[in-house]
Amino acid sequence: MYIAYSLLLACALVISLPWWLLQLLRLGKYRAGLAERFGFVPPRLREEIKPGCIWIHAVSVGEVLAVSRLIVDLQAANPQTAIFVSTTTATAQKLARERFGAKQVFYAPLDFGFAVRAYLDVLRPSLLILAETEFWPNLLHLSRQSSAAVAIVNARISDRSFPRYRRFRWFFSRVLSDVNLFLAQTEQDAARLQAIGAPASKVQVSGNLKFDVRNGVGSALHEQLRRAIAKESAVIVCGSTTDGEEQILLEAFTEILSRHPSAVLVLAPRHPERFDSVAKLVSDSGIPLVRRSAWSTVEQAGAGKDSYAVQGAVFLLDTIGELASVYALAAVAFVGGSLLAGVGGHNILEPAQYGVPIVVGPNTFNFREIVRIFEEGGGLHVATETSLKQELQRLLADPAERKEMGQRARELFLQNSGATARALDALESLLRKKATSAG
Repeated sequence: MYIAYSLLLACALVISLPWWLLQLLRLGKYRAGLAERFGFVPPRLREEIKPGCIWIHAVSVGEVLAVSRLIVDLQAANPQTAIFVSTTTATAQKLARERFGAKQVFYAPLDFGFAVRAYLDVLRPSLLILAETEFWPNLLHLSRQSSAAVAIVNARISDRSFPRYRRFRWFFSRVLSDVNLFLAQTEQDAARLQAIGAPASKVQVSGNLKFDVRNGVGSALHEQLRRAIAKESAVIVCGSTTDGEEQILLEAFTEILSRHPSAVLVLAPRHPERFDSVAKLVSDSGIPLVRRSAWSTVEQAGAGKDSYAVQGAVFLLDTIGELASVYALAAVAFVGGSLLAGVGGHNILEPAQYGVPIVVGPNTFNFREIVRIFEEGGGLHVATETSLKQELQRLLADPAERKEMGQRARELFLQNSGATARALDALESLLRKKATSAG
């Protein structure tokens, strides 16, 4: 089965090669870490090798944030154990290096046997931890063959992927047999894991790690914006927006400005390659534009407050890793990827932790359980493409409702925390069992 899978994977790579080359040449998106992806282990990792290390894989920024506290707690519980982190996306790589150090972080290998073996031979991990739904057959199988224990944390099966996994249960039941422990976000995720072939004895429900992410207010940008935006200005923070949503938000903001002329729309597109096109979209709308990449209140403060104040404008957050603390400034937060069909929404917990009222679109299948909790608990409103404008205007006109929604969001965020401690206990138990069996 694994030979057939590897051959199919190789064929898929060859067939899609022209597209990958175009992406490399046009965007440079996948150029970073290309050698590492094909199994060339960077020398920096070899300097940090210690017997029995832990390898944690987090695909993108969301997964890196989700496992960050777990990594800190794992390291505290195992101070003599080296922990390495792999990512798939360049933005996640940058964030992981900032948080855990460049010597501990690398690009995950493609799921070819030769690439995976290269890392297993060097790292020789005692435990491989994968975040959410990284069911890579060769990685799982070869890790077990190397005697590493394998765990999947924060595991979830989305509405969109569940039918596909179930259709190929004959394949995934074999793949998932190589996993020692599944820590599911919800009971529904646990049931779905078992439905696609995960042994029931290996599945536990530990909750969602993202409820334990704490982003501290006080970042440089948060403080700069707090000083640059007038206290009476209505601030709408729109995070992780995707193609098509910015135009709708700009149309809504144009009307908001007629009632709140000093209002500020903080716009944070999900994908960095879209920063310039979104900037052009804002400029074409006629609304004043301030780009984070070209702005610094610290540098301009000496010229007088008026030269760096932000009001009646769009503040384009065209940087990575600064959105979370900016949510704390919001009167209302809109979390993108949810207004139009196809994306499935993004993480609403970043504004929730600050007690900010949240608005999302109707397409939130990637965060279905979290959105359900907040919608039923009164900390979140769902708006459609046609009703978003009215919803934002209504909330801005009703400070009492905003305050009540925000308080509920904060309470729900705190009530559902604790997944990291449960995950840590389960992983420590797995490590003890492995040490006992090895002894």
